[in-house]
Amino acid sequence: MLPIFDGLRDVTLASVTTRMLLAVLCGGLIGIERAYKRRPAGFRTHILICLGAAITTLTSQFLYLNLHYYTDMARLGAQVVAGIGFIGAGTIVVTRQHRVKGLTTAAGLWASAIIGLALGGGFYEGALLTTVLVLVAESFLSRLEYRILDHVPEINLYMEYTGKPCLEEVLRFLRENKVSLQDMEITRNSDSESHNACAIFSLRFSKGVSVDELLTHVSQIEGVITVQEL
Repeated sequence: MLPIFDGLRDVTLASVTTRMLLAVLCGGLIGIERAYKRRPAGFRTHILICLGAAITTLTSQFLYLNLHYYTDMARLGAQVVAGIGFIGAGTIVVTRQHRVKGLTTAAGLWASAIIGLALGGGFYEGALLTTVLVLVAESFLSRLEYRILDHVPEINLYMEYTGKPCLEEVLRFLRENKVSLQDMEITRNSDSESHNACAIFSLRFSKGVSVDELLTHVSQIEGVITVQEL
């Protein structure tokens, strides 16, 4: 434990102020990164969640230490851990192409709540270290993740196109670039008036083939309306 926080472990005005300000700071730092990437839950949302979790733990301590309500001090905090799932679920969406978005934001909200609980309980070191690690994971490790995803051996591809000649041209392009077609599903798209066909491909890549390059070349084929990875 760091000596600098030794005088702030008890529930006093100074410790309460410190914990609440740190909750705003830690939640805000995580929220800024999410807001910068234009995610559904950003700066203010993370601050409010972290702040609310912190005051929850502080309330438990106050009831136990000051009002002598001898009950389980972790009970309120446990409800925060369970309840944050409702907010996190609201940030997760499934697009029309069956693509899941918002998982990282939901995980960040959950982490912010836990950080708030730790700060409310006076566990400053753990909360600050977790904040740093969350920022590292969201800001820097995402680049590593994108590099890995750019060279995955298998992907699912969603494509909207105008007609059969376009589909045949795409299949020919895949064969020429040594991309193995594992499965293909063709359906009709009733949501658009400009085109009425879409396909989902399960592809296996050979070494040296980049996902981004493949998507770029396929999108340039005449008749392809849109193409994206699922």
